[in-house]
Amino acid sequence: MNCRCFVIPIALVVLVNVTSGCGNWAARAVKHIPASTALDRPYAFDGHVVIVGAGPAGLAAAKVMEQNGIDYTVLEATDRLGGRLKKDTTLADFPIDLGAEWIHSNPVVLNRMKGKPGDEVEEELIPYRLESSSTWDGKELRPLTDRFMNRYYEFMPESKFKHSTWYDFVMNNIGDEVADNVIHKSVVSRLDWTWDSVEIATTDGQRHTADKVILAVPVGVLQKGEIEFNPPLDKVRSDALQRIDFLTGFKMFLRFEECFYPNVVTCKVPSGEKAFYDVAYKKEASSHVLALLVQGELANNYFELGSNEAKVESALDELDVMFDGAATEHFTGEWRLENWGQTPHIEGTWTAAYRERSRDLKTIRKPLGNRVFFAGEIFDMHRQMGVPGAVLSGYDAAHAALTSDSKRN
Repeated sequence: MNCRCFVIPIALVVLVNVTSGCGNWAARAVKHIPASTALDRPYAFDGHVVIVGAGPAGLAAAKVMEQNGIDYTVLEATDRLGGRLKKDTTLADFPIDLGAEWIHSNPVVLNRMKGKPGDEVEEELIPYRLESSSTWDGKELRPLTDRFMNRYYEFMPESKFKHSTWYDFVMNNIGDEVADNVIHKSVVSRLDWTWDSVEIATTDGQRHTADKVILAVPVGVLQKGEIEFNPPLDKVRSDALQRIDFLTGFKMFLRFEECFYPNVVTCKVPSGEKAFYDVAYKKEASSHVLALLVQGELANNYFELGSNEAKVESALDELDVMFDGAATEHFTGEWRLENWGQTPHIEGTWTAAYRERSRDLKTIRKPLGNRVFFAGEIFDMHRQMGVPGAVLSGYDAAHAALTSDSKRN
């Protein structure tokens, strides 16, 4: 959705060149992938840990607790696991990632995420070297050259799961092990970290006490002040959090009888990102599914249309202009839409740490009094972005929580 959580390739969205600031992130940051994680270390902790959020980061932190027999609870605001990971198995003859979709990191990171030694990856992946791509300025569809696409892939090689999804990977290797310790529909409204233990209040009146808390909620939840902190977050941290870009957006999936479109069409927009892309690309599937990804202010134009059906009609109208009516001609009437920007307790798409100030990243990663620790893609220190960054941040937060003392600072 640039180096991010659920997206199409960086260069094809923003047409970056090889001198951009993204050069030391994601797949090019293979040297920053840790040789080991908290999964490879034993921990002894005589206390209770509360993890807030059951997305990839929170589930990863929970796996460390589970593996070491540590007393823990996961509080999840929704009725499901996975956060911005979600899949659909009904629209096509292959599973579709409705949230995070691309593997922006070197595939070896998959082994680190599941605690497997070595660099030989078991998962069957699709190298995302595009065969056809175009740009669209609202009037003209312009193909990108093969040379450009080769140059992009050499600069930032990415991949996708061939027969599976990010949701499956995280649930099979992490989430399923900790699911029994998750309390669903538990919306945290207040954290009181005044004393050596932390008091957690939820909107339904429940109270939890923890020796350590790992806060693994989307950064948008922190930006909107949905969790009250006592003592309050200091101004330096609050200002740094507000400067992090966590833009609104959605993903739409349209099924067609034929594939009349290239692998990717990137659209010229004043800010944010917009692109159509072939979801079935190299999936060895018979279903034809085209996705529309919109992030940033432009998404609000679609939201103002009201119903999801109106959003679908708008996308079809634009495709008809691009492809001389082929969209309406071949549309099966089947579609899915995930409005991540307006989903409660999510309220955004992804973060891109390489775009943020290093000082801000350092500030927001600091724990509160060695009692409250932060996890999530924006808190990753290994420059991996997206799901790998989120999972690694969860392991790091678990390690920090289990090895730090409780002295106030």
